[in-house]
Amino acid sequence: MTDQEAEQSRPNANDPTSKLIETLEKHRGERHVIVLQDYPDPDAISAALAHQICCSRFEIETDIIHSGRISHQQNIALVRLLGIDLIRYEPNLDLTPYSGAVFLDTQGSTATALVKALAEAKIPTIIVVDHHETQAELNVEFKDIRRNIGSTASIYSEYLKNGLLTLDGTVQEHIKIATALTHGIITDTGGFVYAKPEDFQAAAFLSRYKDADLLNQIMMQERSRQTMDITERALRNRELAENFSISGIGYLRAEDRDAIPQAADFLMTEENIHTAIVYGIVTDKNHDETLVGSFRTSKITLDPDAFIKEVFGKDAAGNYFGGGKLSAGGFQIPIGFLSGVRDEEYRQKKWQLFDAQIKQKIFSKIGLKNKAAE
Repeated sequence: MTDQEAEQSRPNANDPTSKLIETLEKHRGERHVIVLQDYPDPDAISAALAHQICCSRFEIETDIIHSGRISHQQNIALVRLLGIDLIRYEPNLDLTPYSGAVFLDTQGSTATALVKALAEAKIPTIIVVDHHETQAELNVEFKDIRRNIGSTASIYSEYLKNGLLTLDGTVQEHIKIATALTHGIITDTGGFVYAKPEDFQAAAFLSRYKDADLLNQIMMQERSRQTMDITERALRNRELAENFSISGIGYLRAEDRDAIPQAADFLMTEENIHTAIVYGIVTDKNHDETLVGSFRTSKITLDPDAFIKEVFGKDAAGNYFGGGKLSAGGFQIPIGFLSGVRDEEYRQKKWQLFDAQIKQKIFSKIGLKNKAAE
């Protein structure tokens, strides 16, 4: 046995990789839907690509589905350059061909429309793999949720290393997997700043198979003018309080939604700021509106997941409006009945109301009661 074969040999039967292999073998020949968060990031997309290609070993057909848009310039490059086929969910999408669902980099709280549709179609969830805080009790065949790892891509790299698929540096599909997973690890660990040992080990393993030139091409995409304008708006509107930088940026198109986390990243570069929160109302083509926010922090003692859950709470069905991981998080709150009116005066009144409510909740949480009452 070669060193590579020894490294990729299947571990003991209680190992997560073996359990995943057993689960996939049990569903050989089926067709599954891979569910991503509404606005998937490179971590989610790369894990989905790896899972999809590995499923061919078990004759399982898969489709990768999400409800939102791919708008971040690096995400667009990742999907186009690697030829990743993503399906955008619409209410008329027929889900009956699927016999099971796989949730990657999400546990459903950031994919509510798809979760509801799958439940109505009586499609069971078979697999959940994620690195965020556990959102709810999950009754699934295979569950691997590890908050102590920086990315879902690192978990899939471990699966590959332990025998889910033996990578070959001469096979184009395997090069794509390694390149995508490396990108997922880099972006979700802040360029390895927040990486754990498992993330470094995963990146080292993938380095033998990735295409460095292709990875560089994906990562060197320029920011769009819209992203720059929204970042400037966040900078202009920011309110500083107790080392927090909080900024409401008003309305923006669904196509520009990924500018929100980029703006939060930029606000984090200001001196004496340890936490940045940027939010705005995202409007889609049907004029439905959602308040979307991004949370970034460098404060070790501040848990983004707990902070967001405590501040924004749950919806009527008991699902949290957001959550997070080490150093980052996000939230999205449907505007619902108040969506869709395009009269500018009404829109501005509506924005002022939501802006004030978000700030009031945040200020109350960080102990600025006087500021919250303004």
